[in-house]
Amino acid sequence: QVQLVESGGGLVQPGGSLRLSCAASGNIFNINTMGWYRQAPGKQRDLVAGITSDSRTNYADFVRGRFTISRDKTKNTVYLQMSSLKPEDTAVYYCHAILRDSTLGPNFNLWGQGTQVTVSS
Repeated sequence: QVQLVESGGGLVQPGGSLRLSCAASGNIFNINTMGWYRQAPGKQRDLVAGITSDSRTNYADFVRGRFTISRDKTKNTVYLQMSSLKPEDTAVYYCHAILRDSTLGPNFNLWGQGTQVTVSS
């Protein structure tokens, strides 16, 4: 069984920084795209940033220039470095991956359990 486990959320003051990590584990054959989404109470889940297997990145306009996504293929881990945090960045952040497992079936979507990020003074 394959799973994504996030870590690094918490409470931070406006203007502060946090780093989220997400590690994929289990019977993984290969991972295509990895990324981060977020969902605030009463709102839809939005893409924050994504990174492909060849390290191409994309960002939502509301985080571009403040957040940086990176990936360590050797550890099947994706990171989200968040800087200049604002109260409106408060949300549950979910890790996402498109991958194939050892059964060599088609690619499928996998989600982490989510980690809370709260930006408040």
